[in-house]
Amino acid sequence: MTTPAAVIVDAAAYAQAVEDAVRAAAAYYEGGTSSLDDDTYDRLVRGIADWEAEHPEGTLPDSPTGKVAGGAVEGDVPHTVPMLSLDNVFSAEEFTAWTASLARRTGREATRFSVGPKLDGLAIAARYSEGRLSRLITRGDGTAGEDVSHAIGTVVGLPERLHEPVTLEVRGEVLMTSAQFEHANEVRTGHGGQPFANPRNAAAGTLRARERAYTVPMTFFGYGLLPLPGTDGSLAERMREMAHSDLMALAADLGVHTSARTAVPDTVAETPEEVLLRVKEIAALRAELPFGIDGIVVKADLAADREAAGSGSRAPRWAIAYKLPAVEKITRLLEVEWNVGRTGIIAPRGVLEPVVIDGSTITYATLHNPADITRRDLRLGDHVMVHRAGDVIPRIEAPVAHLRTGEEQPIVFPAQCPRCGSDIDTGEERWRCAQGRNCHLVASLAYAAGRDQLDIEGLGTTRVVQLVEAGLVTDLADLFTLRREQLLALERMGETSTDNLLAAIAKAKEQPLSRVLCALGVRGTGRSMSRRIARHFATMDSIRAADADAMQRVDGIGSEKAPSIVAEMAELAPLIDRLTAAGVNMTEPGATPPPAADAASDGDGPAAGGPLQGMAVVVTGAMTGVLEKLSRNEMNELIERAGGRSSSSVSRRTTLVVAGEGAGSKRAKAEQLGVRLATPEEFAAMVGELLG
Repeated sequence: MTTPAAVIVDAAAYAQAVEDAVRAAAAYYEGGTSSLDDDTYDRLVRGIADWEAEHPEGTLPDSPTGKVAGGAVEGDVPHTVPMLSLDNVFSAEEFTAWTASLARRTGREATRFSVGPKLDGLAIAARYSEGRLSRLITRGDGTAGEDVSHAIGTVVGLPERLHEPVTLEVRGEVLMTSAQFEHANEVRTGHGGQPFANPRNAAAGTLRARERAYTVPMTFFGYGLLPLPGTDGSLAERMREMAHSDLMALAADLGVHTSARTAVPDTVAETPEEVLLRVKEIAALRAELPFGIDGIVVKADLAADREAAGSGSRAPRWAIAYKLPAVEKITRLLEVEWNVGRTGIIAPRGVLEPVVIDGSTITYATLHNPADITRRDLRLGDHVMVHRAGDVIPRIEAPVAHLRTGEEQPIVFPAQCPRCGSDIDTGEERWRCAQGRNCHLVASLAYAAGRDQLDIEGLGTTRVVQLVEAGLVTDLADLFTLRREQLLALERMGETSTDNLLAAIAKAKEQPLSRVLCALGVRGTGRSMSRRIARHFATMDSIRAADADAMQRVDGIGSEKAPSIVAEMAELAPLIDRLTAAGVNMTEPGATPPPAADAASDGDGPAAGGPLQGMAVVVTGAMTGVLEKLSRNEMNELIERAGGRSSSSVSRRTTLVVAGEGAGSKRAKAEQLGVRLATPEEFAAMVGELLG
């Protein structure tokens, strides 16, 4: 969908728009902050361009349409070759029009394209002299940039020495990954500073900081390679004739970080249609990436085509940025709500001035926990940067501190549980009601009875409320001691519905340990983690006997999560004892417990000898045939019973992708990586013995 242009009605509005755009660009490129988010800035610049197209005589010299990105920043280090920015397209139609103009310039209807992620960071040029990194320069105004060589040695992926002693320039993007961004804000706020609004701003501000009491890591991705004065003549000539894809392969061979080893590596497309398919693939993976992208860069791959197309004053004519919908917007934080979850966790939620992000109107965003609010110094009335990508729950990144008016108010934390009024356990970052699961007993029991847990048909939220209000159930174990006469005494409970519910409860006793564990709602675990724990330990007794070291041996449980899971199991001990006494199954079929004397034994592996033994399997799309009635959780259980390991994402370690109807990006990625594909019918034949 094309980003709409801001509407500019007259010369005065045009002049104001130019001033706003220049001010926003200067704030971002000089200090990493801006009063406008990307989408608003793009709309403003498109509006300026539209007005200038109709009133060319009124174009102001400061207009951003005639400058490269970052042109507001003055630099004193000349670039040997202008360091231009890219023009943008926002739709398939605009991209097709660009390819037509490229064909006219090259004299060919079709060319070869290099397609890769448009990384959301700060463009720099890194100069190497005989293999040693000697200078870092920002883009600046495109002809000269700012010397930021003080950052040498602090950027991951930008080696201080290349693998070969060559003289050349690497161009690329400095950014912060999600993990680096979180670390940077922890360090920055720990030194009394305001948190960065987003990773892009953090990278820009950090790279320029010359005197700071701390350093934080950043990451470099190379996107260009060119010779310098002093480059060996034969190498220089070879580089000028190389395709862009070959230049990037050379950069990687020299030890420079590129997109090649990421989930969205640069690829070569032979036609515009292939480019658009790759755009869809990268866009589908956007939310899963550990770094930010705001579009896809498309370049003429062949050197002859790049030379024929040439460049304008601000952008090359042989490359374009296909911009994706914005995933970040600036809006205001109006208030904070405190909600209690089924395990008693008290979670803050931000109420926002409504804002549209990627086609959805966002009015709420997660705030993680009280410590996070304090660390980010959030206040009611703040302008905040809100991030949402794909189906990810919107989150508040940080306040845009330079937009504060002084009228913002502190966020008041609750003194008692907002649901039941009990005391609050503030011993950990995530606060919890002292009543724990009993605070929100209805939600806890309804979750336990759900299809992917104990699967107790007929025990929905309404029925749970009825049982709790009647005093018949005070915890999960009470469900298994319900008597027929107790249920018949309730409203709307006849003999048939009573007998059906009791039969469903009796059947729930036979569920495998993994589902019982999931029904308990152990904090820090879910369906897949519960299956891993159950398969590793095989019995509830083994789980309860495990210390943090033993728990940490389960795939996916680290040193931070293990102690909390062990503590949760100790807290749940009385409930587990009562469930066991009621006859609830406490073993995992097909799993073998690790030897008591050797908790390090690898007991988390899949069932030995199954048809999927040792295979990593991803399921995507709608299942058909005999698999149609299985939930995704039941599919994952089936995979693990067959000896495989279920996964939610496709990578080079994936063995098999089961692609049903409507399979999209995961199927495309499997095809790209050469991963084996199977239809639902083919998969059903593979695991046929287990479907009966």
